[in-house]
Amino acid sequence: MHGTVDGFSYGIVTPLVAYLMACLGGALGLRCTTRALLVSHSWRPGWLALGSAAIGSGIWTMHFIAMMGFTVAGAPIHYDKPTTYASLGVAVVMVGVGIFIVGYKGATGTALFTGGTITGLGIASMHYLGMAGMRLNGDVEYNTLTVAVSVAIAMAAATAALWAAGQVRGFLWSVGASLVMGLAVSGMHYTGMAAVSVHLHATGAPPPGDSTAGLLAPMLIGPLAFLCLAGVVVLFDPLMVRGKPDRTRVEHKPGVPANNHPPRPDRRVPPRPRQVAHHEPRTPQNR
Repeated sequence: MHGTVDGFSYGIVTPLVAYLMACLGGALGLRCTTRALLVSHSWRPGWLALGSAAIGSGIWTMHFIAMMGFTVAGAPIHYDKPTTYASLGVAVVMVGVGIFIVGYKGATGTALFTGGTITGLGIASMHYLGMAGMRLNGDVEYNTLTVAVSVAIAMAAATAALWAAGQVRGFLWSVGASLVMGLAVSGMHYTGMAAVSVHLHATGAPPPGDSTAGLLAPMLIGPLAFLCLAGVVVLFDPLMVRGKPDRTRVEHKPGVPANNHPPRPDRRVPPRPRQVAHHEPRTPQNR
């Protein structure tokens, strides 16, 4: 029996809140990525790791807020905890790989394409692994073409977001990049959900698992608390807002003074040319 699927049970509320969560995670994560490009190599891994965790937490939270509005008529939905939280780990790790590539190789050329592709695949993997943790009295099937389109959307938009973050042109660039990242996650999610069809079983009890409401509390307490912490770190770092390089942490290189300022040109005044005195010939009058 074909189940009636509704992805907007609460109207525009869940899509809007989900998009805002994706933008929040993207804003913090991409700003940390931008910050990593402005500091010395010793500080770069920490900023990139923080950015990876922020983006991963943001897209995972976005996914399950959006799933709050997903219902199947006549089939209560439950979730398997290990699979659900494994999707969070996959999101953080795969997004982290893409961000570290861009953070160390730069947001240009092959590095940008590779990092954006891996980041987009991380978003898609999180989504479909999270869907694999869904339990209901029926079988979930996907349209292959629509799934491929959703993955392509995630990769293209993630690449664009990383490119914008790598431009290092100030705070507004990171805001624009976060909006693109939120669009990548939300667009990928709802395109992927459009590929879903459910065939219900005629008999049988609902499978065991936790309800969406049961996952809501840890979902909000955990990732949202981390996003707030990341926001505090970003807020109290003035260079995050100005978008200027950290001049006090530039590594010392041969030929560069320890005060991190380039050598000033020699401003000494050149000596005046020596003037040769001209003597008048001696005449009887001036002897």
